[in-house]
Amino acid sequence: MVLVFKHLFYKNYVGLSIWPFIILKHNALKEDSVLINHEKIHLRQQIELLVLPFYVFYLTEWLIRTVLYFDGYKAYQNISFEREAYFNEDNFNYPKQRRPFNFIKYLWC
Repeated sequence: MVLVFKHLFYKNYVGLSIWPFIILKHNALKEDSVLINHEKIHLRQQIELLVLPFYVFYLTEWLIRTVLYFDGYKAYQNISFEREAYFNEDNFNYPKQRRPFNFIKYLWC
């Protein structure tokens, strides 16, 4: 289910997935198939980690990378979940074809 809440987003962020929802900054973004696919990949990641552990892992990885890079945005870009989603967002079959725990291979890329 896709929802729109424009006041939820900070700076350049335009979408996020909170299982089972995809939340977007603007209604027009519903037509952005690459963004929607990116968020669908995150939904698959959340399901395979039983939702709550996904958020714990995501936040922990972001905190560690923020300390390593001294930059919160660069840390966000290098989170394994984000790397997997960005790398595969143009492949519209990926959410259905991806192997479980595929994000792990993006931890050290």
